[in-house]
Amino acid sequence: LNSFRSLVSHQTFVLIGIPGMQEKNSWVAFPLFVLYALTLLGNITILYVIKIDPSLHEPMYFFLSMLACSDLGLSISTMPTMLQVYWFDSGEITLDACISQMFFIHLFQWAESGILVSMAYDRFIAIRDPLRYTSLLPNSAIAKLGIAILSRAFCVCFPLPFLIKRLPFCRSNVLSHSYCLHPDTMNLACSGTKVNILYGLVMVMSTLGLDVLIILISYVLILKTVLSIASHQERLKALNTCVSHICAILIFYVPMIGVSVVHRFGNDLSPIVHMLMANIYIAVPPLLNPVVYSVKTQQIRQRIYKMFSLKKTRG
Repeated sequence: LNSFRSLVSHQTFVLIGIPGMQEKNSWVAFPLFVLYALTLLGNITILYVIKIDPSLHEPMYFFLSMLACSDLGLSISTMPTMLQVYWFDSGEITLDACISQMFFIHLFQWAESGILVSMAYDRFIAIRDPLRYTSLLPNSAIAKLGIAILSRAFCVCFPLPFLIKRLPFCRSNVLSHSYCLHPDTMNLACSGTKVNILYGLVMVMSTLGLDVLIILISYVLILKTVLSIASHQERLKALNTCVSHICAILIFYVPMIGVSVVHRFGNDLSPIVHMLMANIYIAVPPLLNPVVYSVKTQQIRQRIYKMFSLKKTRG
């Protein structure tokens, strides 16, 4: 029997929406579609505003463009299957499609973590040496940083498809979410997951763990620099430039930590809690980042307002 089971390996998986209440999936479909549309609109608006306004061609806004691109990538990677599950009640996905989706989700998440580190460094340079800010971070350096961030994310994710592809899937083929993640898919394997677990742990510690440490060190140095500024008004002004970035860090890492805690210790929780946490973790950060930067960054807010008021005037 064991040898027969080892020969049978699932080539399709089933994504699920609301666990145990699939008939109520349509309740989530429309809000999810609106969220998807707003995410695309918000991030495309940010990219468009930065592109057309020469005054926004500064390091901070180039990093913000990278963040918007990674958010768009994450949304485009996940939303089609999420809408397919909730809207059309069709959760079937092939192993290859699942592996591709998993690769791109993790790629954009690791890229986003790297972008947040670069943004922390950018804020430190801007506060410590405002007069030499643009000369210390020229366009060539930003382009190199962008390539390094994407290269690191690609190298980290590259082994994942091969690590999943070699596993035998002879248990259930029903996944826990409406999209594919490495830990979720790995848990359905019959055996041989030790390498996957070890790789996942090492990668998280050496990339995300290191990123969090660098961000913390950057903010300790930023606080040290701010406290050395004599004027109380200037101190507040300097700290205010970091608010959007701090919000982006919380928006990215808090849901990620929340999902990890729920996965690890939330076995007694309702499956609906798992579903909600998983959807918040993947769908909310790409929606909130453009909102935070539009509200908290005066130049972007003014430019968006000017853009829409011009359209109204023409209309």
